[in-house]
Amino acid sequence: MAQAPLWLSLLESANLFLSSAILVLSFSLFVYILTYNLHSRVGRAFAALLLGVIIVYAVDVVLPRVDWQETWLRFQWLGIALVPAAYLHFSRAVLIATWMQPYQRRWVWIIRAAYGLSAFFAALALFTDVLVQPPAGTRLVTYLQPGFLFLPFTLYFASATLWGGWNLLRARSHVRTAASKRRLNYLLWSFAAPAVGVFPYLILAPSAGTADAVAVLVLSSVANLLVGIMLVVMTYSVAYYGVLAPDRVVKRQLVYFLLRGPVVAALVVGLIISVPKVEAIVGLPPDTALTIFIVATIVLAQIAFSIFQPWIDRLLYRNESGEVQWLRTLETRLMTSGDLRQFLENVLVSTCDVLQVNAGFVALPGETGARLEAVVGSESFAWHALSLPEVQRLLTADTPDSSFHDVNGYAIRTLVNRHDDSAMGIIGFRRPERSLEALDEETSAVISHLLRRAEIAVEDRRLQLDVFEALRPILPDIAVMQALRGTVPYIVLPSEGEAGALTEAPEFTEWVRDALTHFWGGPKLSDSPLLDLHIVRQRLAEYDDSPTRALRAVLQIAVERQRPPGERQMTTSEWLLYNILDLKFIQGKRVREVSDRLAMSESDLYRKQRVAITEVARALAELEASALPVDQAVSQPGLRVDAAPTPDMAAVGPPAAGTSRN
Repeated sequence: MAQAPLWLSLLESANLFLSSAILVLSFSLFVYILTYNLHSRVGRAFAALLLGVIIVYAVDVVLPRVDWQETWLRFQWLGIALVPAAYLHFSRAVLIATWMQPYQRRWVWIIRAAYGLSAFFAALALFTDVLVQPPAGTRLVTYLQPGFLFLPFTLYFASATLWGGWNLLRARSHVRTAASKRRLNYLLWSFAAPAVGVFPYLILAPSAGTADAVAVLVLSSVANLLVGIMLVVMTYSVAYYGVLAPDRVVKRQLVYFLLRGPVVAALVVGLIISVPKVEAIVGLPPDTALTIFIVATIVLAQIAFSIFQPWIDRLLYRNESGEVQWLRTLETRLMTSGDLRQFLENVLVSTCDVLQVNAGFVALPGETGARLEAVVGSESFAWHALSLPEVQRLLTADTPDSSFHDVNGYAIRTLVNRHDDSAMGIIGFRRPERSLEALDEETSAVISHLLRRAEIAVEDRRLQLDVFEALRPILPDIAVMQALRGTVPYIVLPSEGEAGALTEAPEFTEWVRDALTHFWGGPKLSDSPLLDLHIVRQRLAEYDDSPTRALRAVLQIAVERQRPPGERQMTTSEWLLYNILDLKFIQGKRVREVSDRLAMSESDLYRKQRVAITEVARALAELEASALPVDQAVSQPGLRVDAAPTPDMAAVGPPAAGTSRN
């Protein structure tokens, strides 16, 4: 008997800790879902389910510390009543996302009715005694007594939960891939977590008030532990819905969020609950010890996560760990323009110190002339040196050497590519008092080493730019592939007629590019999703109910929106986007011909073309959103694509068969 109070205190603290941990976990997962899955119906419905859990466990945490328990117990019914409606909403969203069927209107009303019924039961619990009555029980085991409507609510709660489980079983029967089945199995296994955690079971037991408090607390603690585990599993399954990122990214993001957020917060809560119960720790008052322990826990937890990150990643990625590690290494070793500038500045400062001079510079060739990458001393000194003809010759030499050249009081050396012996730039200094040829062997070696590092840095940066240029044309395709791979099993397609659905799709710009590529005919135009735009349907009557001709007209309108006012110029920057669109897509000219007429490189043409297509997509989105009559959107009134082409179009006409569209 003497130890009963101690056991009771320990069990009470353990149960309070678990309830607090679930509250922290539920709130963290609620924030996570709203942050990363807000655009998914599944995510929004799961957030509503988590909100019910948050309300219930918030009251469980507060209840032992307040005297007016009845008010809090009634407030808890806001969460209890919300859960069955959220169950139905969530399970139906999963079924639609998996089955890929239109969202039926009758189900919209069923779910709205469920939320309305939940609000009705919550109001009854808050303001009347017909659902629940004043509390009974002891301080540790307090519960509201049932009213005559409690049985109907229990039937409603059980029916909605079982119906939700049946929806998930149906969803599982419609999936075909092993990964989707595995995730739905996880969801089915953990689906009961909110029901287990929030339903007031003590009301069902008439003798709960006289039950052994130790037994009740043990059962409650076990249930809370299981609920916490199942909530994490549910969130893991839901986290993939509505997300276009690869699975490995979603998994890592969720795991590290849990470790750095809820886990650390739960540890801090455990300290807050346990430390004040100890009278003194190594001679420190509980408040002081608690502060020290909390700070140490937060700091040490972050260090522990950093230390164990390679092992955690290896566990998460398994067979992909080598590739992921390579990607991480590549990310940390890539050199940006700022990195190059800082590196060259460090090399320049070190070389100036060795030569004992107070002015120097590094210059690299640019699109319109030489540009300064690093300067020590006055910039006017550097620009004066760059203006000298001999320095310009060294900067653009076809056969550069690695020697210093004395040019009007400057020591100039070319930075040479080690692979093709081409000039990459120059490094210059104020001529030192000592002749460079008279430097001792050790000093010369140091200078050679520093200059070689500068050459390697510039060369690596140029190689990286070449890689970026090679990757840039395929990045839109990669983005579309991510969107497509996300759409098939996880993303709920917008229902027909949903405002802005097409223009808000992640692949909208890609659809515009495809349609422009087949502007004069082809499957990318005739089968384009853009045919469903409202502005295209509005023009069907004008073009003999031909969707392809109507879409071509709308695309022409969006292109004409890029046309600046005034007389057309071929090489000025303000006309560049329009000229690319007109020459490449409307007139169907080849890439080399377009780049020659616009006096630009092909790589630069591809970059500007992506910008131009993005602007056309934006113009289409604006037209769709405003639902303006199409003839009001044309910058040139009366334009009819099929009936009256522009002068250039009249001269060129539709491209001949076999003309390149790429």
